[in-house]
Amino acid sequence: MSFPHVELAADPHDRIALRRADVAWLDRAWSAPTTRVLVVAGSRVRSTDGAVPWVSSAELPGAELPGAETAPSTRVLLGERDGRVWFAHVVDPAYAEGEEWVGIRELLPHLAGDGVEQAPLVFHAIGVAEWLRATRFCPRCGGRLEVRLAGHELECVECHHRQFPRTDPAVIMAISRGEPGTPEEELLLGRQDRWPEGRYSTLAGFLEPGESLEDAVRREVTEEVGVVVGEVAYFGNQPWPLPASLMLGFRGRAVSGEIHVDGVEMQDARWFTRSAIRDETAAGTLVLPGGVSISRSLVEDWYGGQLPGSW
Repeated sequence: MSFPHVELAADPHDRIALRRADVAWLDRAWSAPTTRVLVVAGSRVRSTDGAVPWVSSAELPGAELPGAETAPSTRVLLGERDGRVWFAHVVDPAYAEGEEWVGIRELLPHLAGDGVEQAPLVFHAIGVAEWLRATRFCPRCGGRLEVRLAGHELECVECHHRQFPRTDPAVIMAISRGEPGTPEEELLLGRQDRWPEGRYSTLAGFLEPGESLEDAVRREVTEEVGVVVGEVAYFGNQPWPLPASLMLGFRGRAVSGEIHVDGVEMQDARWFTRSAIRDETAAGTLVLPGGVSISRSLVEDWYGGQLPGSW
């Protein structure tokens, strides 16, 4: 069985980092008719139909953007793929107005199936754009920052301290109990109050300083739902730019079954058998994460096949 997170990692673009300081090469690549550019503002992209709207640099919206004549923008080199060079054109979110600007969740349906090869490029573009949006001042002296290395470095004009995009490791886990593969085996899923009725997902959380990934899995599950986890095994990973995270997937086996939700991270959690998941997803009373999500991959890996419905 093939899972989306594996597909996302299978054929990434070449980031050609050595070209980031080569201004002459960047200028030539930017102007080439085969080059493709994605207009990004923070976590949103400019799109009229929800599809990923790659254009040439000559087709950039320019003065169509409100205040574009004076709006700050950054040219971000993403890399090479399929014989083309790919860039992001990052504009200030304040200039991203109107229904044509969509978030990454609206793009997810277009990043599954035939569009999955675009996901690493889109995640790269949005991740850098979000970092540029959030990182406004030098953390050492509060000085003004200037962009370097085709969008991948910020340097303070006062103390010359340099900053680079950072990625936070986060664990996401499919926790099960009972004899593996039997009808009685159950999977643990939880939900938050802000989610629509019926939406459940695997548990997840961020790694803390000095902590192993396996211990983060055990701690997060115990904190959120009171279940003690024993054996933990690595499953796979998926980048996620909101926030700047790398989702590291794990399978885990529970050594206790009683649930006590914390009421903060999780407001409800349940054990589901395979038959319950099959019947409830078919009926629409259980709504699982979308197909491009590693959470969906974890659930379907445990279930042993594809399931209907998604967020």
